[in-house]
Amino acid sequence: MHLLVLGGTWFVGHAIVTAALDAGWEVTTFNRGTSEPFLEAVRPIRGDRTCPEDVAALAAAGPWDAVVDTSGYVPRNVLEVARALAPVVGRYVFMSTVSVYRDWPLKPLTERSEVLYCPPDAGPDYGTDTEDGPTRYGYQKSGCEAAAVAAFGTDRTTLLRPGVVLGPREYVGRLPWWLRRVAAGGRVLAPGSPDRTIQPVDVRDLAAFALHTITEGSSGAFNVCAPRDGATFGGLLADCVHATQADASFDWVPDEVLLGQGVRQWSELPLWRTFDGVWRVDIAKAQTAGLRCRPLTLTVRDTWRWMVENGEVSNHDRAAEIGISREKEEQVLTAWHQSGERTG
Repeated sequence: MHLLVLGGTWFVGHAIVTAALDAGWEVTTFNRGTSEPFLEAVRPIRGDRTCPEDVAALAAAGPWDAVVDTSGYVPRNVLEVARALAPVVGRYVFMSTVSVYRDWPLKPLTERSEVLYCPPDAGPDYGTDTEDGPTRYGYQKSGCEAAAVAAFGTDRTTLLRPGVVLGPREYVGRLPWWLRRVAAGGRVLAPGSPDRTIQPVDVRDLAAFALHTITEGSSGAFNVCAPRDGATFGGLLADCVHATQADASFDWVPDEVLLGQGVRQWSELPLWRTFDGVWRVDIAKAQTAGLRCRPLTLTVRDTWRWMVENGEVSNHDRAAEIGISREKEEQVLTAWHQSGERTG
């Protein structure tokens, strides 16, 4: 297989390139070259996807059996890039998100759930952010999906809609934050119930599935998450203790108490969100098509190993938004202990 990856040096793109090389594929990456260089086995083409001349030069370097687009965020740009590549690429695999669904995170989802409308030629300002509802990011990714289909047609387009993606090289910092906090030890503020089921997918499993859709010629949209009954929040934090060998214990504080204390969902306590649909994404279609997910324990273990071996995790802007301060954590725990409602 000859594979083109748009991006390919960060988190998801890096995992896809690694998996393709391990499978013996010939891999070309297209990016600006501002991130660390990749393996020598990769054929790098430098360029900016927003520059028509660079995209034309990329197309002239083909053909490829497939392209995986991990860096498409603006519909108009995806449309331009996809149109340029359509004559020299067999299949377009677009890395999307469950945020394209109108009802995420409020309601459970399947691939038949309504998708946000965004035209395939929309610019970066299309869409609005709604509190606990649709986001501009979701609108934009939906438009990117439409752009890919418009350029390649439904039979040659694969849309992957992951939820939360964890694993080594994660730059958002959700799992790394929990690992660092648990590694620090002591009493740790834990959100809601330890029995809450969660569905984060390992980045390596997402990458393997992306390649599998190429080899099998699988078209259409696929939700890509872990199974709904595969992991719990309590299990995740227990895995963090096991991986770090830390002397940490957990105070599980109810959702309503955390909300009353002004704790921000999703950011101050990563992966914690109370809405019904967050961790109720149906993945039966992807499983039938070949998605396989490793136990979350392995994701946690390997992420910690990567953190230890590489030191500081990431200086990405999004990582700076993650995590509750130790002062606020202590304030919430103190209020909870003094309330007389604590049962364990």
